[in-house]
Amino acid sequence: MFDYLRDPQEIYAQSFATIEAEADLARFSDDQRTVAIRIIHACGMVEIVDQIAFGGDVVTRATNALRQGKPILCDAEMVRHGIISRLLPAENPVVCTLNDANTHQVASKLATTRSAAAVDAWAEHIENAIIAIGNAPTALFHLLEAIHTGKLAKPAAIIGMPVGFVGARESKEALIDHSADVPFITLRGRFGGSAVTAATVNALARLARGDDSTPDGTRDRKLQGCQP
Repeated sequence: MFDYLRDPQEIYAQSFATIEAEADLARFSDDQRTVAIRIIHACGMVEIVDQIAFGGDVVTRATNALRQGKPILCDAEMVRHGIISRLLPAENPVVCTLNDANTHQVASKLATTRSAAAVDAWAEHIENAIIAIGNAPTALFHLLEAIHTGKLAKPAAIIGMPVGFVGARESKEALIDHSADVPFITLRGRFGGSAVTAATVNALARLARGDDSTPDGTRDRKLQGCQP
């Protein structure tokens, strides 16, 4: 009934060609460019390119940590489930502590959100880990406070892309201005969310594996599908 493109490789090829043609990617290094394209592809918004911010040698630090098997710590289950485990180079653990048994109690004690309280449970895993925050500005604020006070060790990299109308913009500006020398990737403004955050992790995982050899980053056509 409908005339539409069905070949997954060609869909990815045309999608990425469109991004290359319409987005100004000149300010990015080669590795940053790869990640930026994946972010744009995940949200379908070429105009978001101007909001993408990289801090420090984030791609190198993050890919090294992934190759070393360091964990990925997520603020929400949607972020965790968006990360493609088969792309991870060292069977890296993907952890979300939001639903831990004591999270409600800690949140009440700290008079904050469960997302922020869940950050405290990262203490045993956070050193040289990858942080992926895609939903809660309070989690990003709390993480930065904990790093600055020495309550938590420094991770290898922070992907900070919380979404929303209250605190999202401010938390990401805080990351840019007060990252404590921790490399980061963020999106300025209100936009963010689980999909773009997971897509950023997946892009870094592809780079860590060195297998982004086809438009959708797969070598085996049997593994093609809908991938952020």
